[in-house]
Amino acid sequence: MFRLEPAQARRVSFIRDAEIEDTIRLFGTPLFAIAGLEPSAVRVFLVKDPSLNAFVAGGQKIFINTGLLIASDNANQVIGVMAHETGHITGGHLARTQDALRDASAQSIVAFVLGAAAVVAGRGQAGSAIIAGGTQIAQRSFLKYSRVQESSADQAALDILEQTRQSARGMLAFFDKLGDQEALLSASQDPYVRTHPLTRSRVDTIRAAVSRSRYSDVAERPEYVVRHSRMRAKLIAFLRSPVETFRKYPASDTSLSGRYARSIARHQKRQTDKALALIRDLLAEHPDDPYFHEFHGQILLESGRTAAAVAPYERAVALRPNSVLLRIGLGQAQVSVESDLHIEAAIENMRRAVRLAPGNPSAWRWLGMALGRHGDIGQASLATAERYFLTGKFRDAIGQATRAERALKKGTPGWLRTQDLKTAAQRAAKRKKKQ
Repeated sequence: MFRLEPAQARRVSFIRDAEIEDTIRLFGTPLFAIAGLEPSAVRVFLVKDPSLNAFVAGGQKIFINTGLLIASDNANQVIGVMAHETGHITGGHLARTQDALRDASAQSIVAFVLGAAAVVAGRGQAGSAIIAGGTQIAQRSFLKYSRVQESSADQAALDILEQTRQSARGMLAFFDKLGDQEALLSASQDPYVRTHPLTRSRVDTIRAAVSRSRYSDVAERPEYVVRHSRMRAKLIAFLRSPVETFRKYPASDTSLSGRYARSIARHQKRQTDKALALIRDLLAEHPDDPYFHEFHGQILLESGRTAAAVAPYERAVALRPNSVLLRIGLGQAQVSVESDLHIEAAIENMRRAVRLAPGNPSAWRWLGMALGRHGDIGQASLATAERYFLTGKFRDAIGQATRAERALKKGTPGWLRTQDLKTAAQRAAKRKKKQ
């Protein structure tokens, strides 16, 4: 399910997954709102990296390593980290730190952020795809916040947690988890320690806040507990070997997360029938869970049962109609069926996807393929040009836009868009050549 593009120098990988992104958004929305930020304006990107790290870059953009999510013991720890990073945003620390991006040019940051935004959804799936996107920011180039800024972000996080009536114990536990690393050589430390320098006074301040807060012993919301458990199980099952997954979630573990992880691991081992049996049992218990339907569709799609995959994806989209990633999965299934039975539905579905997320190149990819199957070469070429432009393939974008220009009637909205796209791609290609 998780797929890594061929490795290239100075690349970083991102994960796109509808369920995990929805979980992180669930955790973060109350924090962002209390902090005075528009929740929809804060973007959170998942970085495929086993080390513990999270950081802010490019304005209201938070990057969280998968290693941190897997290492977290509960949702409260993840929320504590997110509250801290939100404190950096509201404190304007990124703008004020002159050496925060040492050894990383402004262009590399832009490429990094655009890469995250342009991550394609791969082969349709619940874990969507991991792609190589943007320029890798080496560890030495992560934000080097001063201890004063760190303390300020800590205080902001404590205030945010207090106002949202959540415990700061998770934040304290996470910092305690990292505390022993202060004594390690820099090369052996997790990036979070190097980019967010810990001090005893910082930990003591948080501990004191926990001791006096009336919300320190507030239990996590049951929904948070379940969502965190599912997120960890999914990440472990997709990012680690099936052997490790079965060790972590043995057959004796009959929990929802345990069965979910084993279904993914069985799929990874191409044991399709066993994977399907597990996910169907979960669906029998939770018939309105969009992400179980999505993974059901993914198993069928990736095992070559494309026609059967359409219905589970349709159900997932019906339950979450505004999820672009679910629509992309459905679009891939619809286009992958050998007959043209679902092509018109695919076109309608993917047009909705590009309206919801015009910056998603994978949505344009499957729209272009659906239009091509339908025989609309002009619109198919235009959609392909949009995809190439978003992924930085400007010469290819110019070629496809030119092809669309010849096929579309002059003066129509599509034809006019080809003119704008060609001009933008030509300018971008010139800038790229000068760099």
